[in-house]
Amino acid sequence: MYREISKLVMFRNFGDGSILNNITEIIKEADQGAADREQLVRRTYGEIRRLLEVGTSYGFDKNLWRDYLTFLLMTNENPFTLTCEKVGANNGSVNGFAVSDFTIFLRLMNYDFSRLEEYLGVDCFSVVTDYKSIPKKEQMYNRNVSEKVRNLSDRLGALDPSDGQGAFDIMTDFYRKYGVGMFGLNRAFRIRHEEGKELEFIPINNTDRVMLSDLVGYEIQKKRLRDNTEAFVEGRRANNCLLFGDAGTGKSTSIKALINEYYDQGLRMIEIYKHEFKDLSAVISAIKNRNYRFIIYMDDLSFEDFEIEYKYLKAVIEGGLESRPENVLIYATSNRRHLIKETWNDVHDMDLEKHHSDTVEEKLSLVERFGLTINYSTPAQKEYFHIVKELASRYPEIDLSEEELLAQANKWEMTHGGMSGRTAQQFVDYLSGMCGKKA
Repeated sequence: MYREISKLVMFRNFGDGSILNNITEIIKEADQGAADREQLVRRTYGEIRRLLEVGTSYGFDKNLWRDYLTFLLMTNENPFTLTCEKVGANNGSVNGFAVSDFTIFLRLMNYDFSRLEEYLGVDCFSVVTDYKSIPKKEQMYNRNVSEKVRNLSDRLGALDPSDGQGAFDIMTDFYRKYGVGMFGLNRAFRIRHEEGKELEFIPINNTDRVMLSDLVGYEIQKKRLRDNTEAFVEGRRANNCLLFGDAGTGKSTSIKALINEYYDQGLRMIEIYKHEFKDLSAVISAIKNRNYRFIIYMDDLSFEDFEIEYKYLKAVIEGGLESRPENVLIYATSNRRHLIKETWNDVHDMDLEKHHSDTVEEKLSLVERFGLTINYSTPAQKEYFHIVKELASRYPEIDLSEEELLAQANKWEMTHGGMSGRTAQQFVDYLSGMCGKKA
């Protein structure tokens, strides 16, 4: 195996201490008799444990070794894979090196560990290459990543170990369709920027599976949001978007649904909180040359009088020296129309500050940076009842008459925050739970 690894050209850098590199080193030392056998056994089981941890995190099954190697191919960002992400597989001399690398990986996927197992007196590799995982709830792993890895692993496993060209065709098609690395596999991200360290993108493993059709009502609002987003993912001109209005009306749900609607068209989402606005420029610099469309998502956006983070946002949206890349938009939700808390002094310019009116204008001009603003207002009773009836129809266990359903919905909203889509969903969830309990 170590002789195969040494011949890799494009796919060489998997990080110090990777499972592949460590197992390769164990095989090398076993062949050369250069290490204590008991020590090699301990190291081997350590790497098997790591392999099991990766398999559990991503829901791998059947052949954990092959799934792991497939995962490496899918996530390794190098000049070849990044080029394929943007333009697919074109003719070039580098393709010969890539085919050779893929051939090596096919042989690694089919590596016979029996000699090593016999030498060490273990059978752990036989277990992980013929593995049956314990069924897990979706919340315990990233289903989207797991499905892609296992599907690709099965396709590569069906190839002849010498068919590097076949692996080349499969992998380059995947890179062109989904991309490479974390952005290729995941839908949504948060950021982490610890002091003294580089900015990191942290995948959000279990995003809501909600679709726009799941949100009852607000058809005009959803259409405007959909039209703008479709223009964006298709490479046409589109606007930054602000969804404002009353709490519980579906603003956040509408934006979260977009990542499910348009993920396969290259849309990705990065959620950023107000205290992270200082990192906005760094985030945009990291994603501007990738072959994806990114929505930077800011939920429940508002600013108090003393907060200045809005200045970072204004500069990024419009007005900074560096223009916003064409593959980035900012979508935000807020309960405030103007994002900034307005006081009596703001309205009547009674503050003692000499140029207070200019300060107020600077604050209020932030909303003008959003080319599209969409209002989600509290539903009237008729609309609220329509939402309740539509949601209840999705739960077969709820068998109340319409009259009884609406009477209870009316009582519920009076003691649970008023009429809204959120209140309606909570009411229906309550009914479903009670009916299921009776059953």
